[in-house]
Amino acid sequence: MNNTLIVLLGPTGVGKTDLSLELARYFGAEIISCDSRQFYKEMEIGTAVPSPEQLKEINHHFIRFISVADYYSASLFERDVLNLLPSLFQKSDSVIMTGGSGLYIDAVCNGIDSIQDVDTAIREKFMKKYYEEGIESLRAELKILDPDHYAKVDLNNYKRIIRALETCETTGSPYSSFMKREKVVREFNIIKIGLTIERKDLYDRINARVDKMIEWGFEAEAKNLIEMKGLNALNTVGYKEFFEYFDNKNVFGETIRLIKRNTRRYAKRQLTWWARDKEIVWFNPGNEDDIIKYISSKKQENQEIDFNF
Repeated sequence: MNNTLIVLLGPTGVGKTDLSLELARYFGAEIISCDSRQFYKEMEIGTAVPSPEQLKEINHHFIRFISVADYYSASLFERDVLNLLPSLFQKSDSVIMTGGSGLYIDAVCNGIDSIQDVDTAIREKFMKKYYEEGIESLRAELKILDPDHYAKVDLNNYKRIIRALETCETTGSPYSSFMKREKVVREFNIIKIGLTIERKDLYDRINARVDKMIEWGFEAEAKNLIEMKGLNALNTVGYKEFFEYFDNKNVFGETIRLIKRNTRRYAKRQLTWWARDKEIVWFNPGNEDDIIKYISSKKQENQEIDFNF
């Protein structure tokens, strides 16, 4: 158990990319992306993918490796990461996993039961129901089929509601019955580092980053994807606001304002998700030395515990 997965998490725009590179250099580690929006080949500017220079300097995994048309899930990510880690640990006793997708981080750290893949027709049925009847109809059905999950799920996230509904219909069992009730034990140590800054500073950084994305061509990137706008992967902040703009529902200035506002709201939801995880130790992203010292001490502590056993 001398191998360590260093999980670097935090809200969008807080500075995870730069710090992950610093940690990778210091610990001689490779990087696993745990940002589910960065998985897709067609989405680059709007997902703040690391630059070509950064990707060339440090080996990154799970960045732009599937298409927006491909099905992917937290359970598949758990499987793929666990299959990859042994080879990465042969190169170094540390691996950095960084991103802001809480469900995917939890899948790797805590485990999620293997849930039977659903028929595409079932997924399309619920997607059609969402577009024609709205999220309220999905909520009502979930409340009947799986009241336990209804009480826990983010009722504003239609994708998670649909995931539960399609599992209920495919398996004949409540989605909640598949979720882990006990934390799994991994064959490596896990250190969770959270990055946080003052809320106003975070929001200022988010606004500035959106402006940069516009300069880099975010509008054109979104326009190239307009024919696929109904896909799950593209129902995400930035792209969906541009799709409404292309449909003449908003003017350009209002579109940018909405992207900034909805990105700030997304960051707030991320922080709310992690507030329940007591294993996370929070730092300001500028405190690189303190973060490295903490990780090094935890690694040493874990090695001593393993040696004593």
